[in-house]
Formats: sequence, C-alpha cells, structure tokens
Amino acid sequence: MQTTADRTLRSSLSATGSLLLALLLLLAAALPAQAAREKVRAAGRQVADAGKPRAASVKPAGKSEQAFGFDDVVALAKKNAAEPYKEPASKVPAFLLQGEDAWRVIRFKPEKALWHDEKLPFELQFFHTGSYYNRAVTIHIVDDGKSQLLPFSKDDFDYGGLAHVDEIPSDLGFAGFRVHTHINTSAKMDEFLVFLGASYLRAVGKGEVYGLSARGLAIDTAQPKGEEFPWFSQFWIVKPGPKDKSITIYALLDSPSATGAYRYVATPGLPTVTEVHSVLFLRKAVEKLGIAPLTSMFFFGENSAGRRFNDYRPEIHDSDGLLIDLQSGEWIWRPLQNPRTLQVNTFQAPGIRGFGLMQRDRDFENYQDLDTRQELRPSAWVEPQGEWGPGQIELVQIPTDSDVNDNMVAFWSPAKQPEPGKAAKYDYRIYWGGPFKDIPPEGYVCATRIGRNPDGKSRDFVIEFDGPGLRELPSDAPVSATITVGPGATLYSQKVEKNPANNHWRLTFRIVPDEAAGLNLVLDKRPPVELRAYLKDQSRTLTETWSYAYKL
Repeated sequence: MQTTADRTLRSSLSATGSLLLALLLLLAAALPAQAAREKVRAAGRQVADAGKPRAASVKPAGKSEQAFGFDDVVALAKKNAAEPYKEPASKVPAFLLQGEDAWRVIRFKPEKALWHDEKLPFELQFFHTGSYYNRAVTIHIVDDGKSQLLPFSKDDFDYGGLAHVDEIPSDLGFAGFRVHTHINTSAKMDEFLVFLGASYLRAVGKGEVYGLSARGLAIDTAQPKGEEFPWFSQFWIVKPGPKDKSITIYALLDSPSATGAYRYVATPGLPTVTEVHSVLFLRKAVEKLGIAPLTSMFFFGENSAGRRFNDYRPEIHDSDGLLIDLQSGEWIWRPLQNPRTLQVNTFQAPGIRGFGLMQRDRDFENYQDLDTRQELRPSAWVEPQGEWGPGQIELVQIPTDSDVNDNMVAFWSPAKQPEPGKAAKYDYRIYWGGPFKDIPPEGYVCATRIGRNPDGKSRDFVIEFDGPGLRELPSDAPVSATITVGPGATLYSQKVEKNPANNHWRLTFRIVPDEAAGLNLVLDKRPPVELRAYLKDQSRTLTETWSYAYKL
C-alpha cells in the first residue's frame, strides 16, 4: 500500500511513464444561474485584487539592474523561441540518479525555510535534485523591486546518513519548491502549493491532501510521435508583505517546441485559487497544444463493474469525473474509467466557460483508506479569463494496473494551433477544493453504476442525480429522462423514480448492443457506444448531462 507521502510526489513521476505506455497501446491497437457561480468567482476576484505584484521586479541573468515585471519574462520567452533549444547539462551525481531510494532519504530542514524567522504569511522550502528530477531550476527572489539569485546550499538539507554526499557539487541547484502558509490553523504553517518536475504544480484547499496536478502546458499528448513535456527552467518568487494574502510567482517555460512566460498568483483558502497569466511562443509547429492541462488518477470506482483488481477498497481514485460548462448553457458530466485500451474523447467547445477534473465523492465509507484519504483530495476547476476562441476539451484515459500511475489527462486545445514565433495568450483561474456542489447550479450526477444482464448481452445503467431542487420535488412530479444512444446499441427500456432512501432521483435504462459481425466476431474492435442522458420536468431541464463511452 502506498503512503500519503509517496502519493504526494507521485504525479510528475508517473505521468510520463503512463503516457508512454498509452502511446504504445495506441500504436498497437440548462443555462446556469449566475448566482450559483458567484461563490467561486468571488474568490477569483479577490485574487485579481490581492494578487497584483507589489512593485514586483525581476533581474534575469545578464541584464542591467533595473526593475522589470511580467512583460520582461515574456520578452525572455520570445527571445528564447528564436533560438534552438538546448538541454542543460545535469550536475546531479550518479548515485542520486539510480532509482528513488537515495533521493527519498534527503529532506529539507524546516528551520531553514526561506522567511521562516520573518513571520511573513508565506515561507518556502525546496526540493533536492535527484531520481527523476535531474534538471536543476534557477530560482530568484524578488524583494523591493530587485531580484537576487537564490544559492543552493547542502547545509539546508538532511542527507540521512547517505554515502557520497561529498560528490554533490556546491552549485547543484534545486529541483523545485513548495509554499507553506497558515491555511489550516494559525498555530502552524502547512504546505499548500508545490512546483516540482516538468511544468507540474499542485495545490490543496483548506483541510485537504494532495491529489491531482496541473501543468503549464501539454504538447502532443496521445499523439503517435510521442508527447513532449515542457519544463519550468526559471522561477522568480516575489517576497510577500506582512499582510499579503497571495503570493506571486513568475515562471519561464522551455522545451524543444515551445517557450512561455507564466505568472501565478496563489491565494490559499477553500477553495485555493491560482490565477494564471500565460504567453506562449512556438519554436516550431506542433500537432496539438494542451492549455490548462490537468493530470489525475482513476483506478476504479462504483462504475467499474467486474473490475479486474483484487483490492479491499471499494473505490480508488483522485478524481471521478470530467465536468464541462459550455457557453451554450449545457453542463456535461463524464464519469472517468480505467479502460482496457487507450481512450481519447473529444468534446467540441465553440465557447468554454469552465472545465475540471472533479472528486465529487467525499464519503470515507466509499474509499476505506486511512493512508491516502482520497475523500479529502481536491477537485480542480479551470475558468478561462478572456476569450479563448473555438476549440475542444480532450479527455485522455490510459489503462493502468496500479493506483501509483496517473492515467487521466484533460485539457483545452485550440481549433487552430498558434503559428511559430507569434505570441499566444491564455489566462485562467484554477480553483482547488471541493466538492463544488454549486457547480453546476442544477441537479448533478452523484453515482454511475453498470451491470450486465443474465442474457449476457444487454446492459443496465443506473444513474443517481442529486441537488437541492431535485430533493424538493415530490415523488409524483412529472420527471422524465432524455436519453441518446449512439451507433452500436439500441435503447430497450427506461425508468425514472425518486429514491426514498436518500431523496435522489434515479434513472435506470437498458441498452442492447448490436450483433457483432465479420471480423468483430473474433477480434472485437468496435468503438465504444456514446451515451447521453439528463432529467427534465416537462420542458424544463433539471440536471447536467450525463455522458459516457461504454465499451461493449
């Protein structure tokens, strides 16, 4: 069994391996009410006000001493985009690159945290390079309009009796950092934000534990030529004032195909909000950009009928569904699956108001894991700021036989990829927390269950809907369902009824798959059947749209 500490550092390690596995498999084989949104958006408005840099300035290496801000980070990214990518030489000694054992022994000394003795609202701790984290990042601290390089020191780390520590160079550099604040209690500071590996970041809301991750950028995810993982090569962290409620972080992104400038303004709370301003430059054309990518894990849940794993836990996942808010007014809920083969689903989004990987199930009884506490893992809701233009949401689901692997990826991709050398701007907010039951404002799906009937062919789907408005409806209310069954199956029967045990409304329907023919009689390569359903009261839509891809 994996411990919470193990899971905290899992995401950036496992995503690369899982996606490579997925590519091998690929080659081988309604209108929402404004008031309901306002609770979450109010937190974002506070970030926009409180998160403005206090005379923030950064002095990159090789530039004369003068105040500069985000525009200069953008200029640096643009300059880099006009030059060939150069992979930096690693200074990490060999004994720290041989697996994870040696690296995991190393601990940052809490008493060495930056600003620890200054009684500021935030303090920083740092990660040692080693294992999968063989690139050192450059970290600057911006104080009173001036930037200073933060030097690496072995004195800041406890090496736990490791041999060969003398082989570690004095200018090794850091792998990343984490930010601590009084998010849970005034008595102590807890970690709420971390940047570690590639362009990964993670955050938690008050009372939560780490789960899913975000990334700065995804390039060519699930494409045959392989995914490219950009990385944050430099950071500038603005020193907070005594009364600041937010911390500002600049980041410079680099990769063979792209560069970028990012400004993160993080405000802890419930939810924790990271406001993101990004400007991207392509060095060369790419097949697909993933904007605001999210990465998570789904091993199995209540929808995993006949699951292939022998485990005492009823469910194992960091997220249980993809939620999408379209400008058309439709809300879409897609329960996650651990498929047998790589599955990529596309949701056309001419206008997108938000999307996220959510952990809706917050009941410990459904997990029974005292170590990972998956009922406390956050959801991540992305809300674009400004006009992104036409595009699509993509959900990539990768088969996995272990809950160590992150196998879920969701992102927005523009309909037309940016041209090399031209700036592409994407601003958005990520709300970390949960359960966000006022998103959507109407009824929402709280459970999906699937079963095969004794005839061996037909399948039953049982969908539970919840929400304050639904609970108030009497059992004889004229509630009905609109169900759409895509090619490959036929709708056989349906029933809608109120569940007296919990006041949910339950939709039960049966589909009959088409008979396999030709080669599918031996090698069943039929695509999944696309299913959609929602509840209505005569002409009024009562719920979000449940969406599912069922593999026969």
